[in-house]
Amino acid sequence: MVMQFIKVNEKDNVATALKNCQAGEVLGDVVLLEAIDNGHKFALQDIPNGAPIIKYGEVIGKSSSIIKKGSHVHIHNIEGVRGRGDQQC
Repeated sequence: MVMQFIKVNEKDNVATALKNCQAGEVLGDVVLLEAIDNGHKFALQDIPNGAPIIKYGEVIGKSSSIIKKGSHVHIHNIEGVRGRGDQQC
């Protein structure tokens, strides 16, 4: 069986697609709500506005809107917090 996505840590609330995926495709227990390109992230659970985005078991940003399980997670709905003096990780 070919891996279709990668989740590195049990804490992760996003995973990375390892192929181009179509809306409606099922990856693990997630039904994708939109197309996800190879190498892009998708939500493994509903993520509230302002919540941490966790990948590799670490906070990599925070959501800038509500992100539904199966949605594309990218620059349109997350913002960085690392290296910003006005943000806490």
